[in-house]
This record gives sequence, structure tokens and C-alpha cells, in this order.
Amino acid sequence: MEETIALIRQSHSGDKEARDTLVQNNLGLVWSIVKRFENRGHEPEDLFQIGSIGLMKAIDKFDPSFAVKFSTYAVPMITGEIKRFLRDDGMIKVSRGLKENAAKLAAARNRLQKELGRDVTLGELEEATGMSREEIVMSLEACVEVESIYKSLYQPDGNQVCLADRLVEKGDENEKLLNHMLLAHLMRQLEGMERELIIQRYFKEKTQVEVAKSLGISQVQVSRLEKKILQRLRRLAG
Repeated sequence: MEETIALIRQSHSGDKEARDTLVQNNLGLVWSIVKRFENRGHEPEDLFQIGSIGLMKAIDKFDPSFAVKFSTYAVPMITGEIKRFLRDDGMIKVSRGLKENAAKLAAARNRLQKELGRDVTLGELEEATGMSREEIVMSLEACVEVESIYKSLYQPDGNQVCLADRLVEKGDENEKLLNHMLLAHLMRQLEGMERELIIQRYFKEKTQVEVAKSLGISQVQVSRLEKKILQRLRRLAG
């Protein structure tokens, strides 16, 4: 563990040899993850190359202050890189049940939008379809293009909701840990008003109007600043 941390610090300082050593030391980890995706229509060597990209991203983004082993952090990064490749290549299939639920949700959403004159919330979709929030999220996520977890999806009464807000509580523990660490890393990139704006909007769930009043600026300024911040965070998260 200490040797790995030392190599990571050296790599972050621009030591290419240290970075190459870290990659070599963890190639077995990449292969172990590739085995989970066998029989998906791609050669294991191709998936290995994609997984190696995830490994290198993990090396570059890992913060030595994290109270976890590097391998714990790297596993979801490698897995996520392979999953994105398979999704983008159309190799992850959506079940018929999810497609049917997605169609049901689309119909309910369109009907409610016409009745209410605005976009609808998850709670309203739950009531209209009789589906659980988890079922709604799974259906929506399975039937849309891969997007940033920070893309805004709902704007009821000016309150935006992004994919990160809809992450279900069940799932791979490593991926949940990665989401928390990534969020912590991204928040450290913000200071002053920008940091306070994101905290109020996405942690305290305040509307843009409420945030504008708190920060002493207009709602239009909040909207523009929030969009600018989220675009920067998307680039950092990528």
C-alpha cells in the first residue's frame, strides 16, 4: 500500500516510469474485470485495452488522501470504462420489460406535462404509473444515451435534478464509493460563491430563486453561473 501510494505521488509529479510501473503492477486487475464481460461480442484483448484506459484514469485521478486501497478505487473506474464502451457500441441490451416500462413512462410524462403545463417530478411519475422510484430510474437509465451524471433532467418550479441525484441506493458498493470520492474531488475544485451555489442547489435542494436571494444576485445570474459550473465539472469528471 505504501509503495503504491509513493508511486502514485511520483506519477502525479510527472514521473512516467512510476506511472508505467503502476500500470504493469495492476494489469492482472484489469484482466480479472475483463473476464466479467466475456461473450459480449468483443475480443478479450480489445476489452483489456479499454480497461487499461480506465486503469490509467484511476492512476491519474486517485487522491492519496482517500482512506481506501488504490485497487478499491480502480475497480469501478476500469469497470465503468468497459461498460461505457459496450454501451456506446450497442452491446448492452435492454430487456423487453425495461423497454415497456420506458414506453409507459414516456406516455405518462407527456400526458402530465400537457395537464400541468410543466415538466413532471419523479414523485408524480410514481403516482401516475404505479411504478417504484427504483423501477422508474432503471427504465429511464436503460433506454437513454449515456450521459454525464451532472446533466439536468427535471426543472419543476425551477429546481433542477441531475442524474447524480437519482442514483439508486442499491448496487455495487465500489461504484457507490467511487461516486462519493469523485464528488468530493469535484467539490474541491470550487471556491467561494461557486461552491456555495452548488451546495445550496444540490445538497440543500434549494430552488434557483432561493439561492439567488441567499447569495444576493438575480435568478438569471444563478442560472447562468450554475450552467457554467456544471459544464466545468462535467469536463473534470470525464
